[in-house]
Amino acid sequence: MIDRSHALPLSHPAKILGLSRGCLYYEPTPVSEHELGLMHRLDQLHVAHPFAGSRMLRDLLRLEGFNIGRRHVRTLMKRMGIEALYCQPRTTQTHRGHPVYPYLLRNLAITRSNQVWASDVIYIPMAHGFVYLTVILDWYSRHVLAWRVSVTMDVEFIMDALEEALETYGCPAIMNTDQGSQYTSERFLQALHDQDIQISMDGKGAWRDNIFVERLWRSVKYEDIYLHAYETPNEVKQGLKRYFAFYNSRRPHQAHAGQTPDTAYFSRLPVAEVA
Repeated sequence: MIDRSHALPLSHPAKILGLSRGCLYYEPTPVSEHELGLMHRLDQLHVAHPFAGSRMLRDLLRLEGFNIGRRHVRTLMKRMGIEALYCQPRTTQTHRGHPVYPYLLRNLAITRSNQVWASDVIYIPMAHGFVYLTVILDWYSRHVLAWRVSVTMDVEFIMDALEEALETYGCPAIMNTDQGSQYTSERFLQALHDQDIQISMDGKGAWRDNIFVERLWRSVKYEDIYLHAYETPNEVKQGLKRYFAFYNSRRPHQAHAGQTPDTAYFSRLPVAEVA
């Protein structure tokens, strides 16, 4: 939109568009190899010790020879979207102007497919860089209904996953998410309201409210991501495509006495949806 080679100073188009001149001069810099190494190891430590907060993670990294302070660890955790699994200030990016809905699943008996869906976003390390992954998960069967990978943590790839899940599998009675700005955005909430889907959101610091997605993240990382060290976002997509096909159709799940998520999902659909 703005021609940097034009004779006019950048201050003129910035004023017309209502933009700060700083954002026009700013050029993003890639994350250094040292920083990526810290983030990759921090991610592995978080999955292995999900109870560890920034202090413990700092100490674990120092024992491995990393010279790092707690503030740096907290900055990286915020960038990666991870947090210790106990009550503490959340790293989820909330938005003060967005509405927050109550948690509807406490003491609710979840006995069928499409009764409750859940969604979340996770950091995925690559050999050089990182991407973000989101899924739409059926709570009862643990079936992964849709997923998307993105280089930025915005609402677009979450909407793509949601729209695919709705188009392919119909509508759930309840959608459960955290209080992140993507899930409290007008676009996401309106899509749920349009389908008369009840909205449920995890409480602050209440990691157990979305525990089945947390367990899925652990499986994805230990059973696929850490084993392959993908080089590019496209390799991540191809790898996850293979993994989720295996996870849904071939991987037995303890919660359903060894049945696969596919079998559990399609065997417990409401009669009207099966017909």
